[in-house]
Amino acid sequence: MPSSDREPSRDRTRDREPSHDRTRDGEPSRDGEPSSDLDPADVGLLAPVAVGSRVEALTGDAAFVRGMLDAEAALTRAQAALGLAPPAAAAAVTAVAGRTSRFDVRDLALRARSGGNPVIPLVTDLTAAVAEHDPEAAPYVHRGATSQDIWDTAAMLVTVRALEPVLADLDRTAAALARLAAAHRNTPMPGRTLTQHAVPTTFGLKAAGWRSLVAAARDRLAAVRAALPVQLGGAAGTLAAFREYSPREGDAEDVLRLPAAYAAETGLAEPALPWHTLRTPVADLAGALAFTAGALGKFAADVLVLSRTEIGEISVDTGGGTGGGSSAMPQKANPVGAVLIAAVARQVPALAAVLYGSLAAEDERPPGAWHAEWQPMREALRLVGGAAAVAAELGLRAHPRRMRDNLDLTGGLIVSERLSAALAAEIGRGRAARVVKAAAHVVRDGGADLVAALLADPAVAEAFSEESLRELTDPARYTGLAGHLVDRALGPSPGLSPGPSPGSEPGVEEGR
Repeated sequence: MPSSDREPSRDRTRDREPSHDRTRDGEPSRDGEPSSDLDPADVGLLAPVAVGSRVEALTGDAAFVRGMLDAEAALTRAQAALGLAPPAAAAAVTAVAGRTSRFDVRDLALRARSGGNPVIPLVTDLTAAVAEHDPEAAPYVHRGATSQDIWDTAAMLVTVRALEPVLADLDRTAAALARLAAAHRNTPMPGRTLTQHAVPTTFGLKAAGWRSLVAAARDRLAAVRAALPVQLGGAAGTLAAFREYSPREGDAEDVLRLPAAYAAETGLAEPALPWHTLRTPVADLAGALAFTAGALGKFAADVLVLSRTEIGEISVDTGGGTGGGSSAMPQKANPVGAVLIAAVARQVPALAAVLYGSLAAEDERPPGAWHAEWQPMREALRLVGGAAAVAAELGLRAHPRRMRDNLDLTGGLIVSERLSAALAAEIGRGRAARVVKAAAHVVRDGGADLVAALLADPAVAEAFSEESLRELTDPARYTGLAGHLVDRALGPSPGLSPGPSPGSEPGVEEGR
């Protein structure tokens, strides 16, 4: 953003002659510039899941300028630490780079077109600003580096900072789901396969599955974040210029220590090699972001199904900034948070595909593959950050009575698997299959309840009492080892605090 302490002459956008060829309806003018009544700023209108989130702010254009300035300052400090630059130069560059407001983000963006990246105009402005502060320090700005060194390092700094709230939100979500799973360890509900009732399960097991995916996503993102490296290689990844600038006749050892010193100054990892065209860090980030989007998407997809009016096994708290109302139907309480998360799950894989595609980067510096990463990386970070924030505030209310009502919709046929096994042990597998199939037809046609239909077969009536058949056809008595699986899934997890007891916060409420 422009600042009052910046020289007016440097704001090149202000020096242009006004165009009189602009149209009033938003069409481009004859000189190719947009109409003056259109603001080019992206304020998040098309991204409701991310707008207003911490990650949105941490990945804005100003955040990338901040990252580039931090990268430049850290590089000069690293050189100073190894005797490759005067300490006074490092202090001067750091002091000037800390005044982000003096750099006009829009002006940098416009001037980036000529060189293809924003580092080039930033270095020009930073060098001039340092020269004003300390003329002797100016030659040490960007010394030995190439634009990609600074941009990649800045992108990693932005990513590390953006992932901090994402990881915190995933922790919150995983902890809330763990409490939800524990609270409903034995709450029976219909298990569904291919959209139809299959066999009973428990809501606790379903919630434990959601929590498992979210925790796995958190672990993947944390591992990627810890490994994000600085970039330092010079023009073609050989560190040649840094050696030429060494005051000790090109001492190779000093230069070889420079990436580690640079990493220490930034808090990023030290790479084994310059990775200008070895894009493993970006590909790993893409995979972790896509996995996280999918993990949250699975959670959201189930929430959307289970909260349908005709199913009603859970409901969603429409607070937390995710609305829920309809412009035309006041009776609705839409699960908007889950809708927004589901939208993210459908977008991020495509963005990750672009980042994976950039692995095929030719030569020692890539013409296009590198540039193609910038927007997809930022958008993927924003979408995942927004989805994680929404998920952490997505209050769920379970409705065990509705789950039980749905279990009974098929009149006991949901436990046909159990019936077949129990009858086979007494009357033989073949006859048991025929009896259960015939009884199912009777029940579906409304002729009798399942137990009565089964007892109509003499062999079944001889082997089973009505009471025993009532027990066999009770869905709540056929949840297998669901409870034990919940216990296994919720075993000791140092990263998850126990938190409040069930029912004391959104996400673990229980209804009827």
